[in-house]
This record gives sequence, C-alpha cells and structure tokens, in this order.
Amino acid sequence: MLSTAATVAPLPLVGEVDPMRAFVTKNHPRPARSPIIRSEVVYESQKQQAAIASLVNEFTILPAKLKEIKDCFKSEMVKGLGKQGETLAMVQTHILGRPNGSETGTYLTLDIGGTYLRVVLIELSQGRKVSTRQKKYAIDPLLKIGEPKLLFDFMASCIDSFLLANEAVIPKESQLDLGFTFSFPVLHTSVNSGTLIDWTKGYNCHGMVGKDPAEFLQQALLSRNLTVNVAALMNDTVGTLLSHAFTYPRTVVGLGLGTGSNAAYIERVDRIGKRDTTVLGNNAEVIAQEMVINVEFGAFDNERTVLPRTMFDNKVDRKSLNPSKQLFEKMIAGMYLGEITRSVLLDLIDNRLLFRGQSSHKLDTPWEFLTEYMSVIEEDSTPDLEEVRRVLEDSLGLGRFESLETQFAAMAETAGLTRGGELPKEPATTLSDRQIVKLVVELVGKRSARLTAAALGGILEHTMGYTWARNEAERQGGVDIGVDGSLHGYYPGYESDLIRGLEELFALEPEMSFLFANDCDSGGFMGKIRLGRCLDGSSTGAALGAALATRSAAQPRADSQRGH
Repeated sequence: MLSTAATVAPLPLVGEVDPMRAFVTKNHPRPARSPIIRSEVVYESQKQQAAIASLVNEFTILPAKLKEIKDCFKSEMVKGLGKQGETLAMVQTHILGRPNGSETGTYLTLDIGGTYLRVVLIELSQGRKVSTRQKKYAIDPLLKIGEPKLLFDFMASCIDSFLLANEAVIPKESQLDLGFTFSFPVLHTSVNSGTLIDWTKGYNCHGMVGKDPAEFLQQALLSRNLTVNVAALMNDTVGTLLSHAFTYPRTVVGLGLGTGSNAAYIERVDRIGKRDTTVLGNNAEVIAQEMVINVEFGAFDNERTVLPRTMFDNKVDRKSLNPSKQLFEKMIAGMYLGEITRSVLLDLIDNRLLFRGQSSHKLDTPWEFLTEYMSVIEEDSTPDLEEVRRVLEDSLGLGRFESLETQFAAMAETAGLTRGGELPKEPATTLSDRQIVKLVVELVGKRSARLTAAALGGILEHTMGYTWARNEAERQGGVDIGVDGSLHGYYPGYESDLIRGLEELFALEPEMSFLFANDCDSGGFMGKIRLGRCLDGSSTGAALGAALATRSAAQPRADSQRGH
C-alpha cells in the first residue's frame, strides 16, 4: 500500500512545476484584480494619451468580434474532426468513456513540462480517493534541443531513481502500468502510441517529429530492465479532463490555462469523420461511445484570418523558437503574456511616452518581464501603486539611471571642481508611468481571458449542438469543466473575465440560453457553467488514462470468452 495520507481528488498543491504558482503564495490562492480607473490616469502629454487610447482600441475585443472568433473556432473544430492536417488537429486520444469513480489500482505517471518532469506513484481506490508519492526533476536545457535518445534516457533514469527510492512501497520487480503525460501535439494511433506533430514549449529535439514518444520511452525503460509498461500516452489537458471527471463524472471539457494553453473535451465516436474503423470498428455499440478529443487549440488561426493580432504579437512570434506556429497560444498563454507586455512597453519607451524614454537592461532583455509580474501589478490597489513601483524599479531596474549632466557633475565633484553637496538625481518612475504600465498589463491579461472564452464558447456550443449532450447538460443543470493552470487559478480577475466573455457570447446565441439563470434580474450563469479547479490534474489524469486503457484492453478478452 501507499502512504496513508489520502486526500480527495483533485489533488492538493504539491510539487507544482508552474513558476507562477511559486511566485504567488498559497495563502493568497486567487487574488482579485484591482482595476485601473482610466479616467484617473494622469497623462503627461496629449501624444501619450492618444497612444494609450490606440492601445486600448487594439487590445479590446468587443462582443461582435468575440462571436466572430467563436464561430470560426467552431467551424475549424468540424473540419479537424473530418480529416487530418487541419489547423485544429482534433487529436483522437483513443480513450473511450470517462472515469466513473470505480477505478482502482496503483499506477506510475510521468509528466514532462517546460522546466521539470515529475514521476508520481498514484493509488486509485473506489470512492474516488487517491494517495500519491512523487518527485520532481529539473531538465537540463540542453536535453530539450539535443538528441531525442538523451532526453528519453533521462526520463527513464528519473523513473529508475524514483522506484529505487520507493522500493519499500513498490518493489522494483513489480509490473507497473504508466500513464505518460507528454504535452506536445501528437497524432495518436492508439491509446498508448502516436507520432509527434511538432515540438512546443521551447523543445526542439532533432529528428523526433513523426516518431512515437511512447516507444522512445518504452525502449529507454527496457534498456534499464525496468518492468514498467507505457499504458497510456496523453496530453496534460486530457489528464485534467479525466481527473475532474473522476470526481464529477459528467465533466465535458478539460482546460489548461497556464504556461501553455489547450483544451480537451468529450466527443461521440460517430461524430469523428476521420476515425479509423480498422482500429475502432464501425458497429453501433462502438460509434455510440464517447472519446476524449485533444483539441490542440494553440494552433488556431495560424492562417491569420480572424484573430485581432497586433504588431506586438507579431514581434513575439518572430522571435520565438517556432515562428508562424501556435499563434493562438502566443496570444493567451502565460509563457507569452509578459513578453507581449514588454514589447508594448518598449514601444512606448522608444517613442518617449514612458519612463522619459529610458529603459533598463532587464527590460531590454527578451522574456525578462515575467508573467508573474503582471499578476502582482494587476492586484496592486495602493494609491501610489507601490507594488507596481517595486516590480518596475526593484525587479526590472527602471529608474536606476543618471543623466549625462549628473554624470559630469559627479566627475567634477570627484575632481574637486565644484562645491560639495547632494548631486542631482533623476527621479524614479512616476505615478503616471505606473498607471500606464498597470493599464497595459490589464489590457493584455483581459484579452487573453476573452480569447479563451471564444475558444471555450466554441467547444461548448459544438458539444451542446448534439441532442445527447444538450439533454444531459439540461438534466445536470449545467456543465462541469475541469481547469488547471496558473492563469485561471492565480492570475487576478482571469476567471471573471473568462466568464464575462462567455456571458456576452451566449447572450448572442438563443440556443444557449438554457445555460443562463431563469431569474432575468440576476443575469449570468448562476453556476450552470461550473469551472472547477483541478490542481495536479495531469498526474491523476494520467493514472486514470492508464486505468481506462487497461479496462478497454480487457474488454475484448472478456467479450471473446463470453462468445465461447
């Protein structure tokens, strides 16, 4: 047995790898935005005021545009379900059905992220209890751009080390099924195999595209004589969906909103036009089943037809490791929001509309304006924006500069050519500077949430467009959505902005009115769209994926025996 310190799913915050969660303390899990009052912003010139007004216009997505994006997203979903190679990959996971809370067993999971990988031992018990042991391992940046074999050998070595450390609980000789959370676009050929479509999140191992990551890992495990079977290969968002469904069985969507962004949802097999009938079969029992679909929505609108992209988005894209790819993700994901903000601030600086035209070494350095800084800035409610000042001056070094006159005066003082006394110093950031920075941050963060609302709205409309799903949602009094990631859980105002975007969208769609309250005076959803935080969903979900895969594999054998 595992540790007796069991908890009720979703799992508590342990071993989290997202840097934003390390920055925002556990004691303040969901800070509230302190919005900037635009009429109170102190502008130093009409030119500055006009420039900020232009930014507000560029980054504000009005309801009509939001609906246009949502409608385009829906149509791309249908195209992706119809055939391979579409912008929305709509990956078939081959995971049939949903957890029902009866899953039992002990499973190993491996979750690889941008900076760390985690090995987790999970025990599932009836009654929806889980207990875990886990360890996090740092990934050498060179492994992310080197030979694939080195990366997968490292994964196997971490598993080996973990099993040795826990052999008192699970002896090394025991056969373990493993759920492999591999959060990169993969074209699945079965529940535990697939081919890599493309690297994301800063990875670019040579020659891996088109290869099977599960097979690479399995071979690395075999080379170490480890009796571990890769039973399920999945994305972390699929894991979030499965983990939330373990507690709330009628969950329809899993949403990942953190360093990266993606969604998975429940689809009926008969709606998947590109399904491989040689693998799934084509009888009535099979096609009436449900399958988890990994949307891979980060690539939405790579054609640049509908998203309101700015020159700042284009700059971030051009300087990324994967130019012209994952364009939607680059507008909404935590990995990119700080860099978008930095680009906006530098443009204002270059036009001498911010910080008196002065920058700093850190602000001039790509990726140094961290998205967690945005979280602190959004929350600041002090009259003088003291937290904004701290970020700008203490963390980014703004205001730590001297004019040429000051430098010459210092040289003269040192040479004894002037009288003593205090040398004049340039002022630090002004209140106007800090107000403008706070406004820019709010524009970038709110746009991210509203674009996410367009994608989620498209998924919900697509799903509720089917009678079976709509009837179920009405019977359940709404829909459950599992969400993991620091943007949803820890970025001030993100969830409320997301919900507000959904309300605006569905107010324009009469067929979705059943998700609104009957009380017209209240407006809003009244809990009918239930966004549930699903901390550490990728690990629990990977274990559940392995459990479902084992159950599916056993079913044909049972059917065959009944046939005899």
